[in-house]
Amino acid sequence: MTSMRYCLMAVFAFTLTLGMHSHVSAHCDTLDGPVIQDARKALATRDVTPVLKWVREKDEKVVKGAFTKALDAQGKKRQEAEEKNFFESLVRIHRTSEGAPFTGLKPAGEVEPVIAQADKALLYGKPDELVSLVTASVAKGISQRYETVAEAFKHKEESVQKGREYVAAYVEYTHYVEQIQQKAEGHATHHTVSAHKKHEKQKQEHGH
Repeated sequence: MTSMRYCLMAVFAFTLTLGMHSHVSAHCDTLDGPVIQDARKALATRDVTPVLKWVREKDEKVVKGAFTKALDAQGKKRQEAEEKNFFESLVRIHRTSEGAPFTGLKPAGEVEPVIAQADKALLYGKPDELVSLVTASVAKGISQRYETVAEAFKHKEESVQKGREYVAAYVEYTHYVEQIQQKAEGHATHHTVSAHKKHEKQKQEHGH
């Protein structure tokens, strides 16, 4: 149980250092990512079922429509165009459901090392290398922030400017470790909650 929690803590923390949507979600954009792999499987078997798990039920109709057009174009001049449309529609809808932007399909191989390692762990049933990779990055992130704030701490009373430099480093340091811990435990930090409440208040004020 402890090792599993440790693994989850490392994974959550590393997603913070990478950026949840900009890197992790981007894996689904690539031509060798899991979404497109299932899309190719669906075309090969003429069965749309493998891709439906990537979209919400309300979006199935659009995906099925693009899939049917891609199937009908097999062996014809428009085959490549219809397949691309199917792939793009599927990925766009999937990413929209995650709240992530879609800027087009990316070439195969454009995957963050940690995501490639995460897929490898699933494939071979061993997360050891993934845990090592992630925890090394988290440890580096904590150490760098600690060293910065520890040095600033020595000079914080020398002047107002030095004091402000210390405060900035302290905030960065404590927020970082707090986010790691809170993510590992499955809770939003109080900073995240506050930001969400502020956003909701702004929406209400503007009548959204």
